[in-house]
Amino acid sequence: MKKIISYSWLTVVALFMYIPVLILAFYSFTSSTTIGAVRGFSMQNYITLFTMEELRNMIIGTLLLAVGAAVIASILGTMGAIGAFYSRPIPRRIVDTANQIPVVNADVVTAFSICILLIVVLGIEKNTFIPLVIGHVVLCTPFVYLAVLPKLKQMDNGLYEAALDLGATPFQALYKVVIPQIIPGILSGFMLSITLSLDDYFISTYTKPATFDTISTYVYNATKGAQTEIKTALWALSTVIFLVVILAVVIMNLAAAGPSGKQEVSAYDSRGKD
Repeated sequence: MKKIISYSWLTVVALFMYIPVLILAFYSFTSSTTIGAVRGFSMQNYITLFTMEELRNMIIGTLLLAVGAAVIASILGTMGAIGAFYSRPIPRRIVDTANQIPVVNADVVTAFSICILLIVVLGIEKNTFIPLVIGHVVLCTPFVYLAVLPKLKQMDNGLYEAALDLGATPFQALYKVVIPQIIPGILSGFMLSITLSLDDYFISTYTKPATFDTISTYVYNATKGAQTEIKTALWALSTVIFLVVILAVVIMNLAAAGPSGKQEVSAYDSRGKD
């Protein structure tokens, strides 16, 4: 009975989360212009999405921003996690506390603070894209830190010390011993950073150039009076993003399960031989 209740609750939660996305995906393959009026099958929304120059430039610019910010955030977050992990207790607590502030803080407060610091105080122009990139890096770096730190705690500290005893320099031990052990956490933080960058609205609104739009800002502006053709093409864009996220999650889970599965098989074979 407990299993039935737990599975039923899980099903209700999943339906509540995914039914709206599935409805949007369904209408993206029709010629309907409003949700509720079902018309014939059509791929016009996807044709518009990938052929209209305005939409194509917006998507490419957003992806470049997300990947660039994710790369920088992954480097900074990994360095911060490694530095905090090998620090003394007091500095480690200070870094942990400082890292939690951007995570807990509201996005609108972070966006407004970055805008005041970089644009008003330091005088950096929005047209340089520097405030926009810095804002997205500030948003993503704490989550990379949180993804990498548990992997460091799971790692055997004796491996690093053994590498030093065998003659490796601290950098060689870090590069050849520590980094390979925490790659799953780095990849998780990288993917999460891309998702956060694609999803962000407030930081992009406060720091982006006037002639540049991310997906979130473009979608928001499109709801206030864009052409019907563009609005329905955004249904297709939402479907594509949803499918890409599902594919990425499946690939990451398969990749994570692959080595463990091989190890289990090899261990089973060795036990059989013994």
